Amino acid sequence: MESKFLELSEAARQDCADRVGLAKLAKMAFDGNDLRSIWRDLIARVLDGSASAGEALDLSLIAQLLGDKQTGLAMQHEVLLSHRLFRAPCAVAQPHLRVLALAAATDMGSNTPIEFLLEESGIELMVLYVIAEAELPAQLPEHDVAIVIASDSEDCRQALRKIDAAAPCWPRPLLNPPRLVGNLDRDKLHRLLRGIEGLEIPATIAVTREQLLQVVQSPRTLPALAAELTLPLIVRPRGSHAGMGLAKIDDAAALSRHLESRHEGEFFVARFIDYSSADGLFRKYRVVFVEGRPYACHMAIADRWDIWYLNAGMSASPEKRLEEETFMRTFDIGFGRRHQGALAAVAARIDLDYFIIDCAETKGGSLLIFEADNTAVVHNMDLATVFPYKAPQTRKIFDAFAAMLEGRAAQARECAA
Repeated sequence: MESKFLELSEAARQDCADRVGLAKLAKMAFDGNDLRSIWRDLIARVLDGSASAGEALDLSLIAQLLGDKQTGLAMQHEVLLSHRLFRAPCAVAQPHLRVLALAAATDMGSNTPIEFLLEESGIELMVLYVIAEAELPAQLPEHDVAIVIASDSEDCRQALRKIDAAAPCWPRPLLNPPRLVGNLDRDKLHRLLRGIEGLEIPATIAVTREQLLQVVQSPRTLPALAAELTLPLIVRPRGSHAGMGLAKIDDAAALSRHLESRHEGEFFVARFIDYSSADGLFRKYRVVFVEGRPYACHMAIADRWDIWYLNAGMSASPEKRLEEETFMRTFDIGFGRRHQGALAAVAARIDLDYFIIDCAETKGGSLLIFEADNTAVVHNMDLATVFPYKAPQTRKIFDAFAAMLEGRAAQARECAA
């Protein structure tokens, strides 16, 4: 490894382009504010050449928040060809810690949304984008600790490989190392977690459209794809997020209709597990791990299996919110204790400093894991008047994350002394 990856430079840190960033723009969108006026102002600045690199990158994010992912990614690509180091807003003028996050040039859902975690911490956050068109810089900005925020998605793989090549010589602690992030994609995770007592995770198999079309013609060919596969199936496009293209397939006719509605060439398939509770409702949990310790993040309750928080109607139901509040307040003696062994084994096998799981409980009482990643959104944007119990819980997560960064930086300083 060339020594250039060992060099830290205060001058490089001064090259950071300031930006509004994801946390503030997403909060504006979440609150129903009109981002189009900001879009128009920034577009005018881009067209007359007065926009900074940070403003141009914010513009690419606004495009994605407005639903135009293709335009947003095209704008991002143009910006990153000339500038790759950015600084998020910091809560204090004199930060006590400097963090360098290593991101991939991808959509807003495929890098850890770390700004939410550090927004009020007094920690300076710099984000360095690792792109295909350029090597890592010869001089890294001066920082106390680094963390990989790129995900194990296809469009992040090259960035992960570049970071991994430099990782052995990184001059500061490097959290969430890319070799471990690379274990999280759906078709790898079930193999990593297989055999944990008290845990169920269905095998997720990567298949092509052509293979699924063969199943449409002859359902008996399904076990040939993988012995674990049986109808009903869960099918989703490879690389999709937030339930996009997700479907439960009960028979060959349903699979045929689904494929007619999708254009993708690759899919993930897994057997469907009915995780409904005795009352017929489905309960899905998000758990955040910081240094191996699990924290309750949220709980969604709905009468549909394809549940995520935004379609569960939590804000409209005091009964659901009371159950979520109870889940949070009693996590260490309730859900966390019931699944203590499985959660500890999951943390040990995944071995990342920070990650998230979406999970449920089976009818038999096992922990059922749907996915694990390092990019799920953990935020404090919900109205305190509706969700008064959320802010204290998210503050626990934010504080634990900041303490982890501070602790790792302090350990490094002690070792260097």
